[in-house]
Amino acid sequence: MILIADGGSTKCSWCLLGDAEPHSFSTEGYNPYFWDTPAIAASLARSVPAAVRQAPIQAIHYYGSGVLSPAKAEVVAGALRQVFPQARQVQVAEDLLAAARALLGSSPGFAAILGTGTNSCLYDGQQITQVVESLGYSLGDEGSGTSIGRLLLRDYLRGRFPAALAAEFKTTYALGEVSEVLDRLYNQPSPNRFLASFAKFAGQHYAEPYCQAVVAQAFEAFFAQIVTQYPGYASQTFNCVGSIGYHFREALAAAATRHGMAVGQIIKAPIDALVRYHEVARTV
Repeated sequence: MILIADGGSTKCSWCLLGDAEPHSFSTEGYNPYFWDTPAIAASLARSVPAAVRQAPIQAIHYYGSGVLSPAKAEVVAGALRQVFPQARQVQVAEDLLAAARALLGSSPGFAAILGTGTNSCLYDGQQITQVVESLGYSLGDEGSGTSIGRLLLRDYLRGRFPAALAAEFKTTYALGEVSEVLDRLYNQPSPNRFLASFAKFAGQHYAEPYCQAVVAQAFEAFFAQIVTQYPGYASQTFNCVGSIGYHFREALAAAATRHGMAVGQIIKAPIDALVRYHEVARTV
């Protein structure tokens, strides 16, 4: 049996492949920049169904956000070995490889992730060949949920929100004084999730020109700061996974078109396509 995981910073989707029908479930997301091995192991022990923990799993293929070095990969791998000691093979790779395999299979091309965070790459059909660094939520992550949330929150705190929307924004998120918001952002866990939580507001009020402008600004920064840095980017087809890219796919496609890129696939989550990729891989 094979266990496959696609982990974002907020949510991780899992699928157990065996002789019967695939079994799917979800847990929290485990970005190793914000989680350590004991915390991940404890969360998995609580969240993974007992039948899955006890299954005769031979291999685990985990793809996750924040897995950008062998040290960060080991943070997650160590937890997986604790929870699934029966697995003889535990492979931990970055979520960007999952996106490329889900979107492109064995074909070369461009792939991106726009979810809580941002990532992108050129892929040769087997491996990632080039990456323009997203730099995380504090320096970059343009086009992501954190970037849209940051724009909304900044405008709200500076009094630049349209008045009617500002009142609803304050009520929706029970926001206190500026000092309380900054404390939540700088002194409490998972600041990236905190920022990304505000992006939902833009989706719920997308009929408002202000929200449309914020989303367009985030996507324009994504193309200007990241996508256009790839050589020959306009010759590539634009492919993307992630909740932000999917929910705002029309605005994202429009931004791609403005920058001369044909639009390929824009899907919400890679797990189904990733499962198909591994189903093919284990039969060849």
